Amino acid sequence: MPTTAQPRTAARVPAPADAALQQRFRDVMAGVATPVAVITAMADRVPHGTTVSAFASLSMSPPMVAVCLDRDSDLLAMIRTTGRFGVNVLGVGHADLALTFARKGGAAKFDQVEWSPDRGLPRLPGAAWLTGRVTRFVDGGDHVIVLGAVETADTHDADPLTYHRRVFGTHTALAEPA
Repeated sequence: MPTTAQPRTAARVPAPADAALQQRFRDVMAGVATPVAVITAMADRVPHGTTVSAFASLSMSPPMVAVCLDRDSDLLAMIRTTGRFGVNVLGVGHADLALTFARKGGAAKFDQVEWSPDRGLPRLPGAAWLTGRVTRFVDGGDHVIVLGAVETADTHDADPLTYHRRVFGTHTALAEPA
């Protein structure tokens, strides 16, 4: 009499505690080098900005970017209202700017740094520059992904500021193979 094979059941592994998984996730992500940018917005002539490492190009045609912001951030609320944002892509000499904008402090952060309005958005000198118009907000856990159509783009000839293993650094090219 033929027998029917029974499907194998995998042994159940208990789910790790949320805190343990979150810490391992942080540790894994610390090993991923990311660009550092200051995202800015302006409403009623009041500038606002914050440092992010969750920023990426999304599309070349049309040009689009994705920026991830904490769902409770004042900057996100301002971008929801205005529908526009600036991306200051920092260079290797901008670690102090990254730290300034990583702190709480709202518009007061701009009292400590040089900046100028560019197309109605706060621009930091010496950084590559993009302006974006929001096309969509996407919920992502404790953050919101802001998708934006790029309106302007200006480069700057500085090595990039990156964040890797919880410290700032920059990219170094590998030697060409022989």
